[in-house]
Amino acid sequence: MSTAPAILAFDTATSNCSIAVTRGDLAEGKVVGSVSFDSGVTHSRRLLGAIDWLLQTTELDIADLAALAVGTGPGSFTGLRIGMATAKGLAHGQGLPLIGISSLDAIGASVHSARLICVIMDARKKEVYCCFYRRTPGGRTVRCSEPAVMAPDELAGLIREPVSLAGSGARLYYDLFNELLGEAADFLPSILAPEAKHTGFLASEPLAAGDFLDIGSAAPDYVRSSDAQLNLVSPLSKR
Repeated sequence: MSTAPAILAFDTATSNCSIAVTRGDLAEGKVVGSVSFDSGVTHSRRLLGAIDWLLQTTELDIADLAALAVGTGPGSFTGLRIGMATAKGLAHGQGLPLIGISSLDAIGASVHSARLICVIMDARKKEVYCCFYRRTPGGRTVRCSEPAVMAPDELAGLIREPVSLAGSGARLYYDLFNELLGEAADFLPSILAPEAKHTGFLASEPLAAGDFLDIGSAAPDYVRSSDAQLNLVSPLSKR
């Protein structure tokens, strides 16, 4: 088994609550154990019980953990509040560092595509949360925009190259994106929600760097803001 520090990670941004214990990073990491369930976005009754069950199943005590990683959103306001409150309570009570990972980044990390990657989550109100990514030659997935919220047709208008679309919003607005983007769009129907294993793997880097959330002031990233704008800039430009 990997000797990398163990991280307890969970994401409650969607109706699918995902929890995992991981060791290591995206390249060489190992999932010690994971569990997920759909509880209608509230998660309040089952989250702590599922964490206890997972730790028992993996024969780990919370004292064996190096850090907690929580999905910071965007997504369901209620789900995010429950997830963050639970993470802060556990981190404070056990003296563990707390790491925040974007739920969009967790979805993006699961996509292996040479195309531009666009993660799209349903934001309701006929809008979507979205963020663009690219895979580096070394196999890392890196952001090339900031998370934003907008109408799906507005998002489609920003895309001018072949793209892989992932997330619940890509499925919900499949017909619209298919009409507006045509053959330029590659839909990934199996990648809908953030998985906690990717949250944990992504948290390995900030754990090594000591980049932790302040437990007192940590809050979800709801993204929904009047000035949220999407600035599509490739990080892979020639240097």
